[in-house]
Amino acid sequence: MIGKYTKSLLLENKETFMIPAENVATVLYSHPLEHALLVLSKVGYSKIPVLDSSDRFVGLISLADIVDKMMDLDGFNSDVLEGLSVSDVMEVNVATLKQEDDLEDALHLLVDASFLPIVDEDNIFEGIITRKEVLKSVNHLVHEVEKRYEFVPKENTIEEELNI
Repeated sequence: MIGKYTKSLLLENKETFMIPAENVATVLYSHPLEHALLVLSKVGYSKIPVLDSSDRFVGLISLADIVDKMMDLDGFNSDVLEGLSVSDVMEVNVATLKQEDDLEDALHLLVDASFLPIVDEDNIFEGIITRKEVLKSVNHLVHEVEKRYEFVPKENTIEEELNI
């Protein structure tokens, strides 16, 4: 559980946590895989959300997914992409969050992901929360906490037990 003062400082910049859907590069699951390769190459991200035609989040597609599909025993074979769609190689069963979810849930999930998709109750894609934005908030916390609060060690702290 995150302490209330720590959580308060972490959430001071919460409006910057989510990048809205309209500012996030996405592809449709029905798009040709070559299109996804082009989008990923142009936007400079290694992974982007995949949506259906109703803007529902359905998965993620990464440059690594596409390159892996192109690899064969002789090296790269871009011909294999012909006729394939994003749905043929995308990652499914991806963890998502809702805007009202707890910060602690996001922190746990962002350990293993550079971003998390934010969806509503109907799985409509609303945006992403990035590890970068959350780390900016952590940076804010560590620089502000002792300016705003006075800490008094509790008895038998780890430092005392270790004689530091």
